[in-house]
Amino acid sequence: MQENDNIFNLLREEEAKASRRALRGVILQPGAIGDCILTLPLVEFMKDCLGLGGVDILGHTEHIGIFPGRTCVDSIRSIDSVDLHRLFVETNTFDLADGDALINTFGDYAWIVTFLGEPDSNFEQNLIFTANCSRSTEIITLSMKPSEKLSAHITDFYIEQLAAQSGLSLEPSPVCKTKSLIKATKADINRGRELLKEINIGSSEKLVVIQPGSGGSHKCCHLDNFLSVAKLLADKGVDVIFLLGPAEMERLSVSTIDRIETISKILTNLSLADVLAVLSNANGYIGNDSGITHLAAALGIRTVAVFGPTDPAVYGPIGPAVTVLQSEEPDFAKKSSSSLQQELLKFF
Repeated sequence: MQENDNIFNLLREEEAKASRRALRGVILQPGAIGDCILTLPLVEFMKDCLGLGGVDILGHTEHIGIFPGRTCVDSIRSIDSVDLHRLFVETNTFDLADGDALINTFGDYAWIVTFLGEPDSNFEQNLIFTANCSRSTEIITLSMKPSEKLSAHITDFYIEQLAAQSGLSLEPSPVCKTKSLIKATKADINRGRELLKEINIGSSEKLVVIQPGSGGSHKCCHLDNFLSVAKLLADKGVDVIFLLGPAEMERLSVSTIDRIETISKILTNLSLADVLAVLSNANGYIGNDSGITHLAAALGIRTVAVFGPTDPAVYGPIGPAVTVLQSEEPDFAKKSSSSLQQELLKFF
């Protein structure tokens, strides 16, 4: 009789596990590339600690399109394809019809984590109403930007907020800062080789990629630092590529771009998937506090990140081979630094 009870208990446990695996979660993440990459540990935490069978991200596809098949994210959806602006209206004017597209958007999710809106805001209340039209759903609103007093890494901050608001006995452990969050596919590597071949770089024993931009010019160290390092690396037989995105092409003068081309190969205006492809063939990477730096680090590449005014203890990139060099010079972005250049060269 006791043996039968044990069997039934095991069956019930397996049914409960299967039921949890069938549950899904979604994260509303409207941020840029770096913000989205630093959300990946939160996705892992939701899967592990909430027992979810899958977690999706609703965000800007140009930033999150690389996630499925390379990360813990199961699928993505464009934030522009959903009328989220409707959720910001006053709750007493918010209305849903049967079969409303918003109900269909959130109907499959047992957990919704949003970086949009504020706690107890119209957005949160309307989202709760919408999601619960079709099933019982937990809604948690997280703050994307911590207070200036925060000393913990932003990934830990996200998880701690979720654990505190979940209503469950969740004990988050610190996120491992030395793991690869993104894995390039074989197709990525082959695509990267094609792009490199177009600029006459074959199978290189040592390839260093430099991305001199960032979301804000105040976070970009002086370009001469990167140019000096690139020249010295090239003199040692290292292949060097500068990646220039739309922001850099707009910010830099034609004469400055010509200067870069006298020292290094240049790839311009690549899609994020193509940037990932090129990086998957690199032996090293140098960049500012930027989304591409977070991408390089997350891929496990030897990454040297140059930080200025931003605190790397909070916003530093995650990866198994990351070094952060922080400058406290007030003219960080306006003046080159021979000492910084020497520090950069130590790693390649």
